[in-house]
Formats: sequence, C-alpha cells, structure tokens
Amino acid sequence: MSLIVQKFGGSSVADAAGITRVARRVVATANAGNQVVVVVSAMGDTTDELLDLAAQITEDAPAREMDILLSAGERISMSLLAMAIDSLGARAQSFTGSQAGLMTDAFHGRARIVEVSPHRLQTTLDEGNIAIVAGFQGMSPQSRDITTLGRGGSDTTAVALAASLNADVCEIYTDVDGVYTADPRVVASAKKIDRISSEEMLELAASGAKVLHLRSVEYARRFGVPLHVRSSFSDHEGTWVIPNPDDTITIEKGEPLEQPIISGVAHDRSEAKVTVVGVPDIPGKAAQIFGIIAKAQSNIDMIVQNISTKGSGKTDISFTVPITESAAAMAALEAAQENVGFESIDFDEHIGKLSLIGAGMRSNPGVSFTFFEALHKAGVNVDMISTSEIRISIVTAADKLDTAVRAVHTAFDLDADSVATVYGGTGR
Repeated sequence: MSLIVQKFGGSSVADAAGITRVARRVVATANAGNQVVVVVSAMGDTTDELLDLAAQITEDAPAREMDILLSAGERISMSLLAMAIDSLGARAQSFTGSQAGLMTDAFHGRARIVEVSPHRLQTTLDEGNIAIVAGFQGMSPQSRDITTLGRGGSDTTAVALAASLNADVCEIYTDVDGVYTADPRVVASAKKIDRISSEEMLELAASGAKVLHLRSVEYARRFGVPLHVRSSFSDHEGTWVIPNPDDTITIEKGEPLEQPIISGVAHDRSEAKVTVVGVPDIPGKAAQIFGIIAKAQSNIDMIVQNISTKGSGKTDISFTVPITESAAAMAALEAAQENVGFESIDFDEHIGKLSLIGAGMRSNPGVSFTFFEALHKAGVNVDMISTSEIRISIVTAADKLDTAVRAVHTAFDLDADSVATVYGGTGR
C-alpha cells in the first residue's frame, strides 16, 4: 500500500463541478489500494476576493486578523471536498492546518513551518479514511494564533506533510499538464518538461514560475520528497521533479555531452525596483542599508551598484523586492535616511523579471550572446542583470516582459509544434 499526498490548487476546486471532479480522482486513487492525504487551496480567486474585501474595510488591517480571514478560504474547500468524497461512498475527514499538526513561527502572513506532528492524520489513515487538509495555514505554538504561509503556501503544506508521513510521492495538481519551458499563458508553444532536477526547479520557482512555490521545492529537496506536477483536468503524465542530485539527465544520441541544457524561461511581475541614490561610497554603507531592509522583514532579490549620477564619492544601489514587502522597506529606509546619508530613493513597481534557466550555462559563452541578442532584436532594454551557474536574469519594463519571454523562448529553440493546453484558472 502506497501513501500518496495530493495537492489541488484553486483552479482545480474553483466550483462545485471542479470539487466533484477532484473527489472522483481522490476516490479512484484510494480505491486503487492507496492511503491518500489531500491538501486543498481556496476556491478559484477566493483569496484575492477576501483581500479585496478587507481593503474596502481598512488600508491597515491587523496581520493577525488578516490571517484568520484568509485561512477561511481553504477551510471552505476542505469541508466541501470531504462532503463530495462522502457522497461517492468513501470516508473522509477534513482538518485545518493546526489540527493536522502544522506548527509555525509567529510571523503572520509569511509564517514558516517549525514542526509537523501529523498524528491525527495518521490515525485517520489507519482507520481507512481519506484525510483532507486545509493548505496555506498553521498555528504558532507560542501565541496559539492561526498563521498563514504566504502565497503558494498550500504547495509547502503538501510537501511538509508528505515528508513527515514518509509518503511515496507528493502529487501537485494544477491547471496545466506539468512544468513547461515557459508559462503557456504567455508562450502558447511552450513544451512540457518530463523530468527536471530540483536545482533547476528551484531556479525556475525563484524566478517567477508559478506552477510550484519556491519553498515547497526547497522542502522537497531537503527531505527527498519526489514531486509529480500534473493536471487535475486530464490523466496525462506530468513533470517529475527529482530530488536526488545523483540522477542524470538523458542525452539523446549524437548530442554533445557538454552542451548547455536549457530548462526554460521564467518571468515575474511581482517585484518592484528600489534605488537608493547618492550613498556615500565608503565601506559599511551597503551593509547598513541591507541591515535596515532585513529588519523590515523584506526579501531582496537582484542587486546592482553603480557610480552615482550625483557626483564623485557617491554610489547608487538598486535592488528588487516583492511589491507586497516594498512599503515596509521604503518606510524603513526613509526613517534611516539621515543616519545613512543618502540623498533620495527612487521606486518603480512597473518592472518585470525574466530568467533563463539551464545546466552548463556558465561554461558556454554562446548562451549569453544568444540571450541578449534575442532581447536586442525584440527591442527590449535591460535595467538590471544577475547571473548564477544555471541562471541569467534581467529586469526590464513591465510592458516589454511578454515580448521578451517569447523572444528568448524562440531563440533557444524551446517552441513546440503544438499549442500547450491551459485547462482553467485566470492567472490572477
């Protein structure tokens, strides 16, 4: 008997018909002789609708109350799915994150898991039931308050439960057939990837690919959880994310053994660029600035430092942060302006990040040329550049991002002969 954890996203449970379809899949998996734990997201755009509703009430809602509000979406999904499974003649019990044993730190809105004690789930499974868990949420043992894990937190919930229960596989169900070489909503000719290493998937997720949340990939890699990304709308084989670094990528006969292997193109519209202008060009100022950002609990992505336009002895430091964390970062910097000694701050939320992901890129100089030549031909200007061993990332204007994604995807021969299918979801 295998133990399978299945996670279904918001587009898969967007309405009653979707919940019924998911219930049939879950029951079929159980009837095949498996123990099944199911993690569900909120229905459709429920989380966004709750955020919009809160914004109509106040612009400064207490973080604790926001977590209580947003956790309601997944609770609705879990109970309705349990009812649907029961109507099909199977037995199911639903659990909130805290009931399922997910303990977190006390940071509301972006809590991190510190312990998983799935004793109630194991008891339910041993009794022959299907366990349904509300994703995205947990509880702080210190405050006893409900917490949420941030966007994509249901993926992390599923992987954490799979690791703690020693599951055979964690299946992540979404509205596409797997991980693609680009977002098929932007690049219709994107190819599905059959197998991908956890390292490459980490870079794709970190660079904006929304099919898997970054923290879930990190968790799966750390605890050796195999991930299978597939569609809840079809029975097609999806994409396997392999956590074992010893696994190799198959090379077709006749291909050069050391050619760069391009996994895909990712993009991200959720970041803003902050430029601290006229910073004194002396040791310690960068550390001082980034210490301020760290205390504001803001995550920094790309960083560029240039000679300042404000004259000699000055430098400009630009970096990107999630838009949702930018207000806190800006407020912290403005409060420290006199102490740090910079002249001003520029803020731009109309940017987009594009990343090319693949193995062997650093040792293949032609990759950089092809990448930037494609952007040049497409008329895309580059504001920032960042590289790693398996990634090249750039920041450009938001209105040029889709054009840039398609140009780079085509330049690296990633286009498929057929059109990728997107079964549901708004991409909101």
